[in-house]
Amino acid sequence: MYLIVLLLGIFFGMILTNGEIISWFRIQEMFRFDSFHMYGVIGSAIVVGAVAMMMLKKLNTKSIRGDAIAIERKNLNKGTIIGGTIFGIGWAMTGACPGPLYGLVGNGYGVFAVALLSAIGGALAYGLIRNKLPH
Repeated sequence: MYLIVLLLGIFFGMILTNGEIISWFRIQEMFRFDSFHMYGVIGSAIVVGAVAMMMLKKLNTKSIRGDAIAIERKNLNKGTIIGGTIFGIGWAMTGACPGPLYGLVGNGYGVFAVALLSAIGGALAYGLIRNKLPH
C-alpha cells in the first residue's frame, strides 16, 4: 500500500513540475496579476473538487475502511481569517504553498528546504497549541 502511495506521490510531483505549478516564478506572476496560468489551475482544481464532492455525497461513498464519508460544514471564524492571512503571506513571501515545497526540494531547489522545514515547524507548533486557542 505504501509503495502505491509513494508512486502516486512521485507521479503527482512530476505533473506539478511539468505543469509549472511549483514554479515560484508562476506563483509570483499570479500574485502580481501578470498571468492567468495559476488562476486557471486553481480554478480547474476547484471545479474538479466540487464535482468530486457532489459525487461522493450523491453516491453515498464509503471510506476504504467501510465507514460513511461525512463532510462537515466548517464555520468561518476569526481563527480562519488569521490563519488564512498568515498562510497567504508565507505563500507570497516564499513563492510556494506547502504542497509544492516537497516538489521544489525534490527538484534540487535546496533553498526551499528552509521554507519546508518552517512549514512543518509551524504545523507542529499549531498542533501543540491548538487546544489552547480560542474557538
